Amino acid sequence: QVSLVESGGGLVQPGGSLRLSCAASGNIFSINVMGWYRQAPGQQRELVAGIISGGSPNYADSVKGRFTISRDNALNTVYLQMNSLKPEDTAVYYCNANGTYYGAISFRNFHSWGQGTQVTVSS
Repeated sequence: QVSLVESGGGLVQPGGSLRLSCAASGNIFSINVMGWYRQAPGQQRELVAGIISGGSPNYADSVKGRFTISRDNALNTVYLQMNSLKPEDTAVYYCNANGTYYGAISFRNFHSWGQGTQVTVSS
């Protein structure tokens, strides 16, 4: 299977910046979509940003102009640069990816989630 490991969360003041990273590992053949979701207490998980291999990124309206998603295909890693952070950005951020990996006897599809990293924006 394919596992995702996130890093880069933490506590930051309003207006500050953070950069999240998510590295995929396993017998990966290809990764189609990589993205970031977030879930605040008492709320549903929502898409923050996503990027298709070779395609343009897409963003939630609430983060457009402030967040930038990018990926390094050679490293199977996706990043989320978050600028001008607001208290309402406080949430657990989850990495998500889907693609294909080498199974025991054939290619298999995967759809994996990271364990989540806490982002807290507070003065």
